[in-house]
Amino acid sequence: MDAAGVKWDERGVRVNEFLQSVSNPAVYAAGDAAASGGPPLTPVAGYHGVIVAANLLKGNQKKPNYVGIPTVVFTIPPLASVGLSEREAQAEGLEYRVNEEMTSTWYSSRRVGEKYSGYKVLVEAGTDRILGVHLLGDQAGETINLFAVAIRSGMSATDLRHNVFSDPTHASDVPYMGG
Repeated sequence: MDAAGVKWDERGVRVNEFLQSVSNPAVYAAGDAAASGGPPLTPVAGYHGVIVAANLLKGNQKKPNYVGIPTVVFTIPPLASVGLSEREAQAEGLEYRVNEEMTSTWYSSRRVGEKYSGYKVLVEAGTDRILGVHLLGDQAGETINLFAVAIRSGMSATDLRHNVFSDPTHASDVPYMGG
């Protein structure tokens, strides 16, 4: 990389907001190869690939948006998260309320024999904006995607709560979690 004039560090190629090398404009980097600040996740690498391809073909027009990217730890039960943690919300000086509950007694958990399940949702005071969601339990990896869409699109907790979901699914629990 040094021979090509590409600056890099321990995280990867140093890139600008278009995932283009800051030192050699002929080089772009995506996924784990880019020191982009995005989360090191497989779906983010694919997302980067689409952005890099578009920028190579049409000029630098696309930038990654890391808002609302979910992560899942595929343990038993799965643990999923999107948005801010309480610590991050506090560090940003945000005022918020916390909705949290263990859900092992809820029908969606009982019907699959899930002993340990729960949620925590952070909702910004005043704006009703969903700041962060943390889920534990069967289908957390799927259900977190609904919250990711809500966060990425700026949907309020009230709007999410007023959606009707098919039942009996874990998605049908979402209105009870949103606050």
